[in-house]
Amino acid sequence: MTDTNEGRIPVAVPGEAIRAGEAEALARSYAEPSVWTERMLTTLVEGVKGGKWYSLMDKVRADATLRAAFARAKSNDGASGVDHVTVAMFESEEDANLRRLGEELRTGEYRPQAIRRVYIPKPGSPEKRPLGIPTVRDRVVQTALKMVLEPIFERDFAAQSHGFRPGRGCKDALRRVDELLKEGAVFVVDADLKSYFDTIPHERLLAQVGQKVSDGKIMKLLGQFLGQGILDGLSAWTPEHGTPQGAVISPLLSNIYLDPLDHLMVREGFEMVRYADDFVVLCRSEAQAARALAAIAEWTAAAGLILHPDKTHLIDARGQSFDFLGYRFEGGRRWPRDKSLGKLKDSLRAKTRRTAGQSLRAIIARLNPTLRGWFVYFQHSHRTTFPDLDGWIRRRLRSLLRRHRGRRGIARGADHQRWTNHFFAEQGLFSLQRAHALAGQSPRG
Repeated sequence: MTDTNEGRIPVAVPGEAIRAGEAEALARSYAEPSVWTERMLTTLVEGVKGGKWYSLMDKVRADATLRAAFARAKSNDGASGVDHVTVAMFESEEDANLRRLGEELRTGEYRPQAIRRVYIPKPGSPEKRPLGIPTVRDRVVQTALKMVLEPIFERDFAAQSHGFRPGRGCKDALRRVDELLKEGAVFVVDADLKSYFDTIPHERLLAQVGQKVSDGKIMKLLGQFLGQGILDGLSAWTPEHGTPQGAVISPLLSNIYLDPLDHLMVREGFEMVRYADDFVVLCRSEAQAARALAAIAEWTAAAGLILHPDKTHLIDARGQSFDFLGYRFEGGRRWPRDKSLGKLKDSLRAKTRRTAGQSLRAIIARLNPTLRGWFVYFQHSHRTTFPDLDGWIRRRLRSLLRRHRGRRGIARGADHQRWTNHFFAEQGLFSLQRAHALAGQSPRG
């Protein structure tokens, strides 16, 4: 039942609230022109007869589509897969490779190769995150498949979904959370799906795709990608659930599977803000938040997913905090969460080791891009964030300069007089505090 008395009803589908001309302009902004002809775009905007799309494989295997797909794969670069073929090696025989892929897709002989699994650091945790690396040829086919399928599903995705979608991103999601908190939606469902990407049921996911796609060859190809073998060191296995993180098609498939949850929240009048599998629901009463959590728990259980029991909470944001997309929200303000600060400091420590043997200017030249990039994302943090970080960075640099003079230990009182804050500013060190002050003076804040 919709809680009409507890706030305005969320927008379900962007296309419902905009005129046809605007919908067409939006479709053009994310539809690959080499794939989506004028006729197809018109059908996309007006709606396909019967609600299902047929005969899509010829679009995937078309030479123009595969060339556009390889151009994207090339721009993303990335490591080689199990066949050790790099992007440069693939490009050296691009025409032949693309012709071969097109023919294999036409005849049905195409078979994805195994995915090479590697492990990357997980910020703030001793654990490592698994990452799947498909071969370049498979990345090209997945990209072509995504180019064909994405507009079909993007058309009807709910407005509160922000992750891995064209023209949307983390900042949009964070802005919406800020807006809702300021409107009084301070009772928060802070939810976590346990190992979401690894637990999506294949049959249910394909059934979800099949609601809009009736091309058997496309469905078979998707099934092959979901069933790709995993090469993990010397062991090899075939997953029965999930979409491999690192695969081009995985973000789209993950959004497709959670789309019914998005629309359920809309129908029930709940304000959810979702970025991939990370989402919060902001409510205007504790009772509404409890109902939202119950609805989410019921849906996830039916969908074969698991709500993490230790990471799913009901929060009163007036006196409690919650984390979302790298930020910690509390009391109407936000700061970088502890893991975000830890990740930044780990990166800066690696660049300011006292045994580095580089000049101060060279070290600052390495620090500044990291600091600028971090500030771009976290500039909306509470102002107390930045002086403390600036001071921490300068202390490390003073200790490094102390070591250059043959002295041991960390910087002390006299070192602060010898190398003042002004000294580091003259050396060109990026100041987070100054950048925040300047951003506050700009018309956009």
